[in-house]
Amino acid sequence: MIEQIVLLLSGCALALGCFFMLSGAVGLLRFPDFYTRMHAAGVTDTLATFLILGGLMLLAGWSLALFKLGLILLFLFFTGPVASHALARAAQHSEWKLSGSGSRGGKRGPAEPVSAPAEVAEADALNTDRV
Repeated sequence: MIEQIVLLLSGCALALGCFFMLSGAVGLLRFPDFYTRMHAAGVTDTLATFLILGGLMLLAGWSLALFKLGLILLFLFFTGPVASHALARAAQHSEWKLSGSGSRGGKRGPAEPVSAPAEVAEADALNTDRV
């Protein structure tokens, strides 16, 4: 009876993890600019990895494989969001300007490169509080 419950929970976790991976991939293809794509990839990747490894940990039982999967989960849980943040931060400090409306919005479309020196200075002035 317990084995069937563990198999059911593991199957649900693996299915949900695959669903979130697929939805993240669709988000990468469908979202309009770099920053929204980074958000889709970062959030769904971390959650899907957690669910998939959690399902595998349930299937592994008390063994060395459980310990190894736990270490992999711990490593990916910290490095995934850090890598996404580093990529977004690097894009922010490059020629890509955040899109939006209002005082922070630009005349350009989402994440178009900045070309003129005056526009570079304007983008730097808008991003001074994000350093």
